[in-house]
Order: sequence, then C-alpha cells, then structure tokens
Amino acid sequence: MNEIIPDSTVPEAHKRSIRSFVLRQGHMTAAQQRAIDTMWPQFGIDYQDSVLDLNQRFGSDRPKVLEIGFGMGVATVEIAKRLPDTDFLAIDVHGPGVGNILKLIEEEHIGNIRVMRHDAVEVVENMLSDDVLDGIHIFFPDPWHKKRHNKRRLVQTPFVQKLLPKLKVGGYIHLATDWEEYAQQMLEVLSGFDNLQNTAADYAPTPDYRPETKFEARGKRLGHGVWDLVFKRIK
Repeated sequence: MNEIIPDSTVPEAHKRSIRSFVLRQGHMTAAQQRAIDTMWPQFGIDYQDSVLDLNQRFGSDRPKVLEIGFGMGVATVEIAKRLPDTDFLAIDVHGPGVGNILKLIEEEHIGNIRVMRHDAVEVVENMLSDDVLDGIHIFFPDPWHKKRHNKRRLVQTPFVQKLLPKLKVGGYIHLATDWEEYAQQMLEVLSGFDNLQNTAADYAPTPDYRPETKFEARGKRLGHGVWDLVFKRIK
C-alpha cells in the first residue's frame, strides 16, 4: 500500500492552494529505475521556469495533448498507440509510475510521448504557452471522497481557469471518474465556463481512444459506474 506523505514533509514550494498530486512513497523496481536512467534523456522533460517549445521537444508539429496523472502509464501508452498522429505530454509525480511508462515506451517503441515528473499545476502556469494544446486528459484523479477533503480535488474552477487558456479554440478537455459525486462536480465546474461546450447532453460515451483499465473493469464488475465528460473550447 502506498503511504501518503504528511504535509509536514512536503517541500514548501508545493504547499499551494491547488496541487495536482499527493506525494506517495512507492517501491521502484530495478527495471523502472533502469528505464529512467536510460530513457529520460530522450523522452523525459525537466521542469523549467520558462515556456517549453512543444514542437521542438517532440520534433513534430502534430496535435498536442496534455495528460495529467498517468498512474503507471498503461492507458497512456495504449492511447498513444491508438492515436499515432498525436503527441502526448504526460505528467505525474509518482516515481515508479514514471519508471513504468518509460519502460513501456521502450518496449512498445512509442515515439509520441514525453514524460514529466513534476506538479502539473506549475507546468501549466510556467511552461505552457496559450493556445498550444489540442486536448487535455485527466483520467480518474483522486476523488478525495471524504467531504472534508473535497477541497483537495484537482478539477475545480480555479484550476480549469488556468488550463483553458492553454487549450486552442476547438480543442477538448476529457475527464473521467468512477466516483459519481465527483462526476457531478466535474460537470458543474465545466458547465460554468461559457467558452466550453459539452459534446453530450451530460456525460459522454467513452471515446474509442480511451482504453478500459483493469481497475475500471473490476469496478464495473462490482456494479460501479464510470463517467466520461468531453467538453470543447468554442471561443
């Protein structure tokens, strides 16, 4: 079981009103560490306090999608395989997950993913120019299901306000959760922006590019729901 590190040990720079992650301890396998050591120079991007040229870093002018919180990277790699003409900037802070996605990139010969290990909020604020993204994916963020912890949820109006300028007009934001009350909050938050338009009446059918995770499949067998939301920026 991963252990949540108490706030007292979180670096001062990360004690912020919005944070895209919970710092966790986890076991890094030898294969994951080797992947970081060997693959990071080509597929990793270090945090910097200046705007990143995504086309230069990917070596292409293909559409760019930001994925926040990729976990172990299995779904991210599958999406990248299904959408080979799209580039994915995948951000997470969990070391074993970073190692694992780099390992999968090597095994699957994936060329359209770049990985960052940093707080996505700071990346959005400091490294992404406006109107640079064609899509944003946030799949199964921590639901913080206890009411007193709801304020820690990532998908809230202040963070979406930071995200939307980075999204091109015509670009989309795709959220998914297996926590119904969080889905309702997500729907309310996104519906509150007049420059976003829902692509469905409320929740969207799961797009073909998003694979079903093992966790999701297990939840469905237990009768749990999954909710996808896909909104487009219209102005």
